[in-house]
Amino acid sequence: MRRILVTGAAGQIGSELVPALRKLYGADNVVAAGHRTPIPDDIKLAGPCTTVDVCSYEEVDAAIRHHHVDTVYHMSSILSALAEERRDVAHQVNINGLYNVLEASAANGLERVMLPSSIAAFGPDTPRDNTPNDTLQRPNTLYGISKVFGELLGEYYCSKLGLDVRGARLPGIISWKTEPTAGTTDYAVAIFYGAIRDRRYTCYLGPDTRLPMMYMPDAIRSIIDLAQADFDKLKHHADFNVGAMSFTPSELAEAVGKRVPGFTMDYELDPRRQAIADSWPNSLDDGAARREWAWAPRYDLGAMVDDMLENLGRKLGTTKA
Repeated sequence: MRRILVTGAAGQIGSELVPALRKLYGADNVVAAGHRTPIPDDIKLAGPCTTVDVCSYEEVDAAIRHHHVDTVYHMSSILSALAEERRDVAHQVNINGLYNVLEASAANGLERVMLPSSIAAFGPDTPRDNTPNDTLQRPNTLYGISKVFGELLGEYYCSKLGLDVRGARLPGIISWKTEPTAGTTDYAVAIFYGAIRDRRYTCYLGPDTRLPMMYMPDAIRSIIDLAQADFDKLKHHADFNVGAMSFTPSELAEAVGKRVPGFTMDYELDPRRQAIADSWPNSLDDGAARREWAWAPRYDLGAMVDDMLENLGRKLGTTKA
């Protein structure tokens, strides 16, 4: 792989994936593509950047050709809660944008497309505990439906057109570098801002809502490790479960409270996001990823909380306690 295009480079994952890829392959070989969200200055100053609307096949095709791209990391997506509000935009980005990227990649003979999926690809009829890699998938959110579509379309392009498409079902992602938005699992980021600034936080999910979660360094490593795996050893392609930890809001609050004296958390449920969370797994069986490309996370709950408080405290110009 010589030239990489990362769509959604200004997003939560993309903004941390681009520097990791540039460190690995060289800054000039990784093109950061944004659209409406401005690309962070540290990414713009460190390597090539471009603007690509994934809803336009012509723009995707032109970016691949102009930058001599042979690999795409397709990170552009409208996330769960916002997708329910803006169905039209979510369909354009998550469905049509995905098709454009795969079609342009196949037409230009690319080597590989990385197409991350999500635990949202499961649904309320899926086994909740230790959810198998291969199981019933009937999501009841537009975001989840788009992720199942992506998994199936990725497998189609891989088996029928010979395009190497790979992807992992990422859990909720926790990061200190990007601000929390309106995502279903973003409480697990916002709680740290509340703890550091005010020593309190109001959570929009119920205290016992258990969800699979992952710290950003593990998420980035899972994407890159899967991209580098030996294709001949992969029985799955765009649908790998990857796990790290599972916890509830009350368990996270307890872990934060042990490190931030006086921290308290109360609850004011958001029915929309609670319903989304209730349709997702409690925990994942990621045995296929462990067997086929030796996946193993490095951060558990305690290690993640320690690192978040240290780095976010430094970012906000405060101390962690």
